Amino acid sequence: MSVSCESVQKNLSLFVYGELNFEEEEKVQKHLEGCTPCQDELARVNAMHHTLDLAESAVPDGLVVACRRGLRQSLTTAASAPKKPSLLAQLSDWMESVRFLPLGGWKPAGALALIALSFVGGRMSGVRLAGIPAATGEQSVVPTASRVRYVESGAAGNVQIALDETRQRVVSGSLEDPEIRQLLLAAAKDPTDPGLRVESVEVLCSRSQEAEIRDALLFALEHDSNPGVRLKAIAGLKEYSKDPEARQVLARVLLKDTNAGVRAQAIDVLTQQRSKDVVGPLQELLRREDNDYVRQRTQRALNEMRASPGVF
Repeated sequence: MSVSCESVQKNLSLFVYGELNFEEEEKVQKHLEGCTPCQDELARVNAMHHTLDLAESAVPDGLVVACRRGLRQSLTTAASAPKKPSLLAQLSDWMESVRFLPLGGWKPAGALALIALSFVGGRMSGVRLAGIPAATGEQSVVPTASRVRYVESGAAGNVQIALDETRQRVVSGSLEDPEIRQLLLAAAKDPTDPGLRVESVEVLCSRSQEAEIRDALLFALEHDSNPGVRLKAIAGLKEYSKDPEARQVLARVLLKDTNAGVRAQAIDVLTQQRSKDVVGPLQELLRREDNDYVRQRTQRALNEMRASPGVF
């Protein structure tokens, strides 16, 4: 089903950052392949986001410390506040208060007690049925995802159901932690979730000077199917403008990437070093490029290096 130019252009920012679902992204990608006006608009959007990234404000010194101090004070205040009695304690107090009711008053009181006990029992048994015991000294319940593996009929009308359960676990730490690093590197290649790849690559960019992370960024730049991921990866590779392997990957991306914004940023990184090895790829790009913004950027780069726009 075709989509209109208006619909595509309205969602280009979401497309760039990998926020569309798979079906929407595929529709936009197919439309862009055959629509020059929308390709031009995508290049403009990429250029705008690139400019905004360059103008990103730095976080003021001490902001994190101040936020943590405020959170600590709020937690201390909450901990010192008088605690409400638990539901069981309230029920116990109420049962004590009705103990001396006349005989006729016990029927409604008993009914209310049964309702209350059923509610409490349901709350407590619900946790046990989910198979999520609370950790010692903790009140929180760990979320669990369940999937039925098989169902088997038993005697007396019983049914036996086998469940595969996945318990969510939250880990935290710095990129110095090998587990954190490996989880991020794996998430950066997750084929099912472009949004996750965008976020993971963005975090990895902060340590792009390390060889393992640099290689992951180069892989994402050259092979990831989502332009938002590729844009994040190329942003983390700016300090590698002198690295021979990185320059080779950037030169290939310059000539084969389907996203005009990625091609424009590849030009920016490659021309940080006015080396002759980039003249040939730029000349070839100028010969085949159909995006006006990228053509202008390529022409300007060649002029700055005093190189001919033609291929010889």
